[in-house]
Amino acid sequence: MRAGRLLSLLLLLQNRGRLTADELAAELEVSVRTVYRDVQALAAAGVPVYGEAGHAGGYALLDGYRTRLTGLTTDEAQTLFLAGLPGPAAELGLGSVLAAAELKLEAALPVPMQEEVRRIRARFHLDAPGWYRRGDEVPHLPAVAAAVWQRRPLLVRYRRWRAPQEVERRLEPYGIVLKAGRWYLVARAGTDLRTYRIGQILALEELAGTFEPPAGFDLAGHWQEHTARLQERLWQGAAEIRISPEGIEKLREFAPSAVLDGVERGEPRADGWYRAVIPVESPAHAEAELLRLGPHVEVLGPPALRERVAATVRALAARYAD
Repeated sequence: MRAGRLLSLLLLLQNRGRLTADELAAELEVSVRTVYRDVQALAAAGVPVYGEAGHAGGYALLDGYRTRLTGLTTDEAQTLFLAGLPGPAAELGLGSVLAAAELKLEAALPVPMQEEVRRIRARFHLDAPGWYRRGDEVPHLPAVAAAVWQRRPLLVRYRRWRAPQEVERRLEPYGIVLKAGRWYLVARAGTDLRTYRIGQILALEELAGTFEPPAGFDLAGHWQEHTARLQERLWQGAAEIRISPEGIEKLREFAPSAVLDGVERGEPRADGWYRAVIPVESPAHAEAELLRLGPHVEVLGPPALRERVAATVRALAARYAD
């Protein structure tokens, strides 16, 4: 346990530069006294680590010192190779870079770990896009990624769903997210921080100058908050249904978790069917989704949704009456 912590302390100093004992203790989740002992142990082992007192002090390594020791365990090495997604990397224009990095990492591993990596590649394949639909075509993704990396503003022509469908926007691109095979750009337009689907960008031009995101901006945290707000706005109402066990199984194939949660909270009846209340986006969307279950579901309410489904079923029966 201590050997792993000493290695972590060494790599923190190597990768981040000068750090105080308090900062090291927070990163390693140990006491400051433990950090003092670990630094002494590294120095005793010949690692050129030194400390400086004062407000701007802390611990650091002598300039130019770097260790070749990575301390990767077999599990850690396997995880790194699982994390490499060649498809998304290629779309970003980094396919060859990723391949070269993986080759260098594999070559640096001991022979037994190289064999484990080959087993991982032979037995696991990660495919990001969802089923039954293509991922986005994103010809402008490399240019957007370059602007994100260089903090360059963009002028884009963008296609959206509401009128006017084509708009022009000046964007400050903060970061890129890959979600279920679709690429999204988190960018500031004017005073608003918005999300843009990169596949909907029709044209773009890199503008002069640079920008800086607000201090402390966290892309992962922002995306989590954004998706939570989107889910809250998504559900506009509720429907009461009767659903058979077969219907529940079919529902698991396509329904979002909020709908499945509603069904799982339902009450089983004597006939084996369940009575449940589920969230719905809109009457039209609820009708289309529930009709996918055919005779395995019955809409009990609200009355307007029940009548809407019944009218569609009557129209279908009339069409197939002959």
